[in-house]
Amino acid sequence: MSAPDVMEEYAETARERREEERLKNVNLDDWLPITSSRTATWYYSAFHNVTAMVGAGVLGLPFAMSQLGWAAGTVAIVSSFVITLYTLWQLVEMHEPVPGGGARFDRYHELGQAAFGRRLGLCLIVPLQLIVQVGTDIVYMVTGGQTLKKFVELACDGRCANIRLTFYIMMFASAQFVLSQCPNFNSISAVSAAAAAMSLCYSMIAFFTSVLKTHPAAAAAVDYGFKATTTAGRVFGAFNALGAVSFAFAGHNVVLEIQATIPSTPERPSKKPMWLGVVVAYAVVALCYFTVAFAGYYAFGNAVAPNVLISLEKPRWLVAAANLMVVVHVIGAYQVYAMPVFDMIETVLVKKLHLRPGLPLRVTARSAYVALTMFIGMTFPFFDGLLGFFGGFGFAPTTYFIPCIIWLMMRKPAKFSISWLMNWCFIIIGVLLMLVSPIGGFRQIILDASKYKFYS
Repeated sequence: MSAPDVMEEYAETARERREEERLKNVNLDDWLPITSSRTATWYYSAFHNVTAMVGAGVLGLPFAMSQLGWAAGTVAIVSSFVITLYTLWQLVEMHEPVPGGGARFDRYHELGQAAFGRRLGLCLIVPLQLIVQVGTDIVYMVTGGQTLKKFVELACDGRCANIRLTFYIMMFASAQFVLSQCPNFNSISAVSAAAAAMSLCYSMIAFFTSVLKTHPAAAAAVDYGFKATTTAGRVFGAFNALGAVSFAFAGHNVVLEIQATIPSTPERPSKKPMWLGVVVAYAVVALCYFTVAFAGYYAFGNAVAPNVLISLEKPRWLVAAANLMVVVHVIGAYQVYAMPVFDMIETVLVKKLHLRPGLPLRVTARSAYVALTMFIGMTFPFFDGLLGFFGGFGFAPTTYFIPCIIWLMMRKPAKFSISWLMNWCFIIIGVLLMLVSPIGGFRQIILDASKYKFYS
């Protein structure tokens, strides 16, 4: 056989291998939870984003205000709202390099790979995204257990036996074992819609009950000074509060995965319905965040609990209803953050370990993930410290400054233009937030652990 014939045969073999790999990927994409269904609409985007953002974070904003004070707390929340809306717009815009042209960055790490290179992008984005998504699910395990416990206590009015928080977390996890078997994002749309509605309802209950509490006699007793008596305590408390604020703006870590479920054509690229959904979601976020943060802090001052609903007592039936709404919301929110993790786990199991995609793999892998987050949540149920730690360590990079870095690399705005200056300003803010917030959160976890009896 001549040399040209050998080369031609080699080239043909290589083409066949590439085609086999392409077909394998296509079949896998048809099975994976992110890409298996592209039938979503703008309102799917809206309630998925509301469910992702308005959750445990909003309940911690009054406590964050108590550690920052009126001025710094207001600046932190308003600035985070503006910055994160801008960076969310960047991600939506970069989902498709050519609108309706076929190529799409369906996952955050795929966008990172396009900007930083295949290996570096994967190593940079995936660990941060997993910290955010797994960390959020752990916090939601704690939140679900705490609010379920609070609901039972309020409903029973002292007539029920005292049950450990550990068991309430297990009760909450039992629902996740079932819902985790839903195949993809669109299959949890009804759960997500209910969760989004609940988030708006309990936020308004928290707002109105806080306002009703602030009658003149009660308001006179409210202390707006810092709870910590030492300079170090105030500084670390502020660091933790900044992390809690950044935790509240969490939708960026699932926005590309949500947009991947929307169909795209040259006439109507996916970014149009996606952005409409994001704007609606952020309108709901503004309504919930600003009202709950300011009214909760105004009502309780530095005595507010890390979860503001824990501070509310009257009217008992309404506060009990609000806590039950939180349970419903975090059931759905857990799944919104878990879907991208399921996608990563199942991709690795099929591509790297060569396991056959199917129901046995899905049941085993997803149940193991739910069990892991349940175990960690039962072991470390420290709501305020977890918010600060995960908010600074994971959320600040993926929410505040990595979209800006990718924008500078891929869109290349002119030096010293408004876009260039804005992006660099937000990068600096995000990096500082990433450095200081985990310190406060980790310190709070240590303080809580020193007084906590494990599995109590």
